[in-house]
Amino acid sequence: MRKGIHPENYRMVAFKDMSNGDVFLTRSTANSRETIDVDGSEYPLIKLEISRTSHPYYTGKMKLVDTAGRIDKFKSKYAKFKK
Repeated sequence: MRKGIHPENYRMVAFKDMSNGDVFLTRSTANSRETIDVDGSEYPLIKLEISRTSHPYYTGKMKLVDTAGRIDKFKSKYAKFKK
């Protein structure tokens, strides 16, 4: 394999699902300005709209929370074409 193509700055990062509040830790190179305290340690925080704990495929529920309001924005935008 080629040398020097993979990043060297892996560290523990907290990912938080904003739809249900679930937090999980994993190694990542993602940059973040926010931090979160998990089990007494501070980690960089990456916010997610959907994760394995809220995705319909993994949960078996067909309820999807629209945190960004895109569905309402679409409906209001195209309501004028409805007859």
